[in-house]
Amino acid sequence: MGFEEPSPIQAQAIPIALQGKDMIGQAQTGTGKTTAFGVPLLEKISVDEGIQGLVVCPTRELAVQVAEELNRIGQVKGIRTLPIYGGQDIGRQIRALKNRPQVIAATPGRLIDHIERKTIRLDNIKMVVLDEADEMLNMGFVEDIEKILSKVPDERQTLLFSATMPRRIQSLAEKFMVEPELVKIKAKEMTVTNIEQHFIEVQEKQKFDVLCGLLDIQSPDLAIVFGRTKKRVDEVVEGLIKRGYSAEGIHGDIPQAKRDQVIRRFKDQSIDIMVATDVAARGLDISGVSHVYNFDIPQDPESYVHRIGRTGRAGNKGKAVTFVTPRETDHLRIIENMTKKKMMKMPIPTTHDVLAGNQKVAINQLLETIENNDYQEYKRLAENLLEDKDSVSLLAAALKLITKEPDATPVKLTAVEPLRSRKPKTDFGKRRSNDRNSRNNDKGRSRDRDRRRGRNRPTNEKNR
Repeated sequence: MGFEEPSPIQAQAIPIALQGKDMIGQAQTGTGKTTAFGVPLLEKISVDEGIQGLVVCPTRELAVQVAEELNRIGQVKGIRTLPIYGGQDIGRQIRALKNRPQVIAATPGRLIDHIERKTIRLDNIKMVVLDEADEMLNMGFVEDIEKILSKVPDERQTLLFSATMPRRIQSLAEKFMVEPELVKIKAKEMTVTNIEQHFIEVQEKQKFDVLCGLLDIQSPDLAIVFGRTKKRVDEVVEGLIKRGYSAEGIHGDIPQAKRDQVIRRFKDQSIDIMVATDVAARGLDISGVSHVYNFDIPQDPESYVHRIGRTGRAGNKGKAVTFVTPRETDHLRIIENMTKKKMMKMPIPTTHDVLAGNQKVAINQLLETIENNDYQEYKRLAENLLEDKDSVSLLAAALKLITKEPDATPVKLTAVEPLRSRKPKTDFGKRRSNDRNSRNNDKGRSRDRDRRRGRNRPTNEKNR
């Protein structure tokens, strides 16, 4: 299926799910959880029985990403997954549904549209997966999720994946899951070990020039720049283009077709830099991302881990640089405490640093041209020039011509208020005892759970 050794979440979750048990997986994006639920999901499905698997995702991008991965690992068995999301023509989706996919990966709103139109029926669902459930709740989808789960058979298997385990997630699990097993991947097991993590203390008004300096010095193969707001993304993209960089942006107000186009162009390296908000980039799995720049420090430690997890994948090395204003240093410490990783402080690059970085790029371009033997038509010209000029002068002149000078084109960004520090969310284990008392008082949920316990299902081991 394209992987040799299972990640921690895969090693623990797949055997439980294959036994037919409900399961809660607490793991960050980038830990391999799509395969963790994809393998048992595809094992339960028959080719000729219509829609039997449902994956509910918070964003369009994640729905597309999940569908791509499930189609990859399901192709041997002939199982097809169709992404269903808002922003795409619903008529096109209805036509695609007539091809009888076995799995759908859907955002809540558009899925409910199809349910109400009766273009999707969920009465044959064998497994439901709630992916990034905490994000769905944060985005206000709790009522939609409850409505969707009320439409699927009681006998289905339910898997829930979430980076954090707030009270609302536990309540949802109590209402719609049967004695779920908990698989928790601790922070030290998160896949950020291949990532060099740095921070730069910088004033808000310095950020853009510092970003451009780092891009010139580090010369990333592919870079994602994270901004806090949609306006920030638009302004950073506009500024980068003004200074000659190949950049495009994605956020929630950009039409879906355009976002898909930007992601495709980034994947095939038609552009080098993608600027994104957290939600728009959620779930993206793009190989070859060498650098992540947190232009604005993320809202919480979980978002930080998600952001930097866009690089350092598949055993490759990655670099992450976070811009921190003086009033955000407390927030930086919270992130470091959560990730158990102290970031290295990086100095603000000087003009000399930037010029040296651009010179290094020019030299590499020259050496690559020689290595590729891509200069034969210029050889005679060079020989003629050497009759009048010495080789060192000619080479120095050539390097000067191809070396990019630091660009000082004025770029003005709307200032963003510094982030106030927030305490990290309390995890599932610490709240479990308090929630047990509250759940005993919740008669409605108990009745709903008892109603579903009639099915013949294995129970979980205590203190597993």
